[in-house]
Amino acid sequence: MSQKAAVLIYADTERSADALYFGRVGVPDAFVAFEARGKKYAIVSALEFSRVKRDSAFDIVLPLEEYHALARKTWPGKPIGAAEIIVLLARELNQHHIVVGADFPAGLYSKLCARGLKPTIAEGHLFPSREIKTKEEAECLRLGNACSAAGIAAAHKALSQSKIKGRKLIYQGSELTSERLRMVVEKTCLEHGGVSLNTIVAGGDQACDPHHRGSGPLRPNELIIVDVFPRLSASGYYGDMTRTFLKGKASDAQKKIAIAVLEAQKAAIAKVKAGTAGKEVHQAVLDTFKKHHFETTTDAHGSKGFFHGTGHGLGLEVHEAPRMNKTADMPLKLGTVVTVEPGLYYPGIGGCRFEDVVQVTASKPRMLSEAPYTWEIK
Repeated sequence: MSQKAAVLIYADTERSADALYFGRVGVPDAFVAFEARGKKYAIVSALEFSRVKRDSAFDIVLPLEEYHALARKTWPGKPIGAAEIIVLLARELNQHHIVVGADFPAGLYSKLCARGLKPTIAEGHLFPSREIKTKEEAECLRLGNACSAAGIAAAHKALSQSKIKGRKLIYQGSELTSERLRMVVEKTCLEHGGVSLNTIVAGGDQACDPHHRGSGPLRPNELIIVDVFPRLSASGYYGDMTRTFLKGKASDAQKKIAIAVLEAQKAAIAKVKAGTAGKEVHQAVLDTFKKHHFETTTDAHGSKGFFHGTGHGLGLEVHEAPRMNKTADMPLKLGTVVTVEPGLYYPGIGGCRFEDVVQVTASKPRMLSEAPYTWEIK
């Protein structure tokens, strides 16, 4: 019988969702995590040892200092690093077949090979189970979206309290900018237990670039996209919600865009069901925009209309499997959590996007986000 592959991770949990998923504990510096024969191992320094032993999902926590000492004896006079520690643990556990993720450090991989240990790179995800969210994970994501909703509510309140003076929005005595409104949102998220980095507050033509963070003055009578995706400090899970606002009076063209986007989102959510391919959900959005006579075009200056996917998975990463776009052939799996975020973008009119988060069920999806859709603020 061939030996089952051992799983190896060398990463910190701030940048590696796999490391956090595997050990269920935050470790800010890269460390060795290993799974063999049904047990999870971690090798950490004295700085982390007690906390990881107490709070993590690891079955066995080993002291880094002892392995360093043993490595110096094994390879006297040679530099000692993570590769040597990993080789010692693999020998101790009699593990020769080891699998690593595609994002495993290339330099460390090369050193392991030089020490006679050549890991196999996983095809696809190192932990495919991450795509299916447990009841506890879904609750973490619901809390993440409650944090998003609090940030969006704070943005709505600030816009409601702003006064229109010519081409300016005045909030608490000074001009309201993307930077100021973003600070309002991110401070609110902090107060609700989440860290929201790179929050999008983009108005006017800036909103026509879906990932433009936004800068400078926000103007009356212009569409403003507010996209809030905080990471909860307690669990590491994300929220992700978008609302579009306009302070002042919307034009007929702006109203038509908002109506079409909201209808497209409802149509897409209605399609989300276990066994339905992501591209079918995406097609519901395309069909809605076609019905409303919104075309998508691309030229030397970029794209206009609807030119991104309808949604993506959400969990310990803000963008993870699965995807819902025109090439997403795989059926949605029961328990998967996805965003649903159609948008329309036309320079000169503005950009509009509404985003919510749902969990895939056998029938109607379970909503994990909740916030009003009122977008025109007088």
